[in-house]
Amino acid sequence: MADTRRFPLKDLNGEQGVCLAKADHARRHREALPELVNAIVESCRSEEAISHVDSALIPSRDEVTQLVRRLFDIVFPGFFGRQEMDWTSLPYHVGQEVTEVFDRLSLQISRSIRHECRRTDSLCSHCIDTGQRHTVEFLAQMPAIRTLVAGDVRAAYRGDPAAKNFDEIVFSYPGLYATTVYRLAHALHLQGVPLLPRMMTEHAHSATGIDIHPGAAIGVEFFIDHGTGVVIGETCQIGARVTVYQGVTLGALSFQRDEVGGLVRGTKRHPTIEDDVVIYSGATILGGGTVIGRSCVVGGNVWLTESVPAGTKVTLEAPRLVYRQAPPANGG
Repeated sequence: MADTRRFPLKDLNGEQGVCLAKADHARRHREALPELVNAIVESCRSEEAISHVDSALIPSRDEVTQLVRRLFDIVFPGFFGRQEMDWTSLPYHVGQEVTEVFDRLSLQISRSIRHECRRTDSLCSHCIDTGQRHTVEFLAQMPAIRTLVAGDVRAAYRGDPAAKNFDEIVFSYPGLYATTVYRLAHALHLQGVPLLPRMMTEHAHSATGIDIHPGAAIGVEFFIDHGTGVVIGETCQIGARVTVYQGVTLGALSFQRDEVGGLVRGTKRHPTIEDDVVIYSGATILGGGTVIGRSCVVGGNVWLTESVPAGTKVTLEAPRLVYRQAPPANGG
């Protein structure tokens, strides 16, 4: 007699038979799961595997995203909240956000420090105290960071005729978003906080397509127009009032290696861009010894691996365009 659990007969209630068959199929497939779990666990034990087992917690990506949002509420008070704000409510708002950031950021910094220690136990009092100290030092820099970001907003307004006002730039310009996150992450980077600054700028990278390493040094009134595809490497030094368009790469020309073939880290690998330089879309500038002098203009799609003296305009020769008359659609 046919197994009606697996092969529901026409004379049974149709829906009941189908449900029984589905349940049986699910049970048989689930029986294979324990063996699959064991195989995955064993793969984690391999010396070549990447895992974080038997170790203290590391910073949370979700928490980093939330921290960035709260920090934006401090940098741009009144822009992203759900309620109107006046000068009477501002101290309450700032106090609330600063307190929340202190609790959340100090924990993430403590976890970053413990991660670098390669310890396997939970957070110790020293890590917690260090995280809190770093957080207070970071929050003390917020007025200066706000001044830098205000300069970036003004640079965007000055450099983009499509911008109607400052509010539009704050709300909608991806270049300002990425630059603001960089300003925050750079401050933590200079304090020696590991891991967390890079997580912050990679959050901005995923949100905007703009990749700025927190170790780069960027001067005042920096403007990234459009922005998608911009890459700014770790050892870049960028002066004041620099404008960069989409698709620009400020990268490394080559990577120095040690006697066993490993990458040498901590050297100057990325270019220096002096004050008042404009770099148009698609340009690529490479090398730690490459210096683009003050007030230079680098044209679109230019590839540079050598220094350019101040006041120089670098462009490609215009390509020769070829025009061909399309044949008539009817072939006549």
